[in-house]
Amino acid sequence: MAVERRALIHDGPGGRFEGVFAWDDAQSGARPAVLVIPNILGQKEEDNVKAEELAALGYAAFACDVYGQGKRTQRGPGASRYMDEMNADRALLRDRLAASLAALKAQPEVEESRTAAIGFCFGGKCVLDMARSGLDVLGGVSFHGVYDRPDYDTVSPIAAKLLICHGWDDPLGKPETVVALAQELTESGADWQLHAYGHAGHAFTDRSMKGSTIPGVAYEERADRRSWKAMKDFLREIFA
Repeated sequence: MAVERRALIHDGPGGRFEGVFAWDDAQSGARPAVLVIPNILGQKEEDNVKAEELAALGYAAFACDVYGQGKRTQRGPGASRYMDEMNADRALLRDRLAASLAALKAQPEVEESRTAAIGFCFGGKCVLDMARSGLDVLGGVSFHGVYDRPDYDTVSPIAAKLLICHGWDDPLGKPETVVALAQELTESGADWQLHAYGHAGHAFTDRSMKGSTIPGVAYEERADRRSWKAMKDFLREIFA
C-alpha cells in the first residue's frame, strides 16, 4: 500500500479552488470516492489527512475547497469570515460544492457513479445541502454539522442516504434543532440515520480542540472513534 496525494486545482463559481486528492497507487483501476468538506477554517492539513485515511480504506478522496484558492483562516477573530460569506449565499455554496464534486468525479482513479461526501462542522452543513439540492452522491456523513435549511427549493425525495453524527451537548445543534432536521429529512423521503453521542459537543472529531474551554465545543475521543467507525460501516453499505 502506498497512499499518494496531489494538489487538485479547478475552476468554479467565483474563481479557482485548490484542494488535495488522495489515493492508494497500489490499487489499480477506478474506485469509489469521497468528497471531504472542511470545517469553518477552510481547506487545511487535517482535511488532507482525512482524505489519506479514506484512501487507506480503498477509496479515492478529495479534501476540497469551497472558499477559494488561498482563502484560509485560523482560530480567533475573523475565523468565520469566509464561512459567513457562504452562509449568506447558500445557492453559491451549492454551486461550489457541485464544482468540487465534478472535479472529484473527473479524476482517473474515481468511479464517478459511486461517490459520497463527508463533512465536519460547516462541512457537515455542506453535506446536507448536497443531499437537499440533489447533487449526485450516493450518500453523505455529517460530523457535528449545522442543520439550518437553505433558502432555495430542495428536492423531494432526497436520494442520497444520510448519516448524521451528532454530539448531544452541541450548542449549535440543540435538541429542537435536531428534531427539526429529522422531520425535514423524513418529510423529504430521505433514508437517514442519526447517531447521537452523549457527553460530546461541537467539534468532537477535531483533535486541535483538545483541552478547549469553550462550553460545548471540544474534542471527545469516544465520539470521534465511534463516529469514524459508523462512517466506515455506512460507506461499505452504500458502495456495496
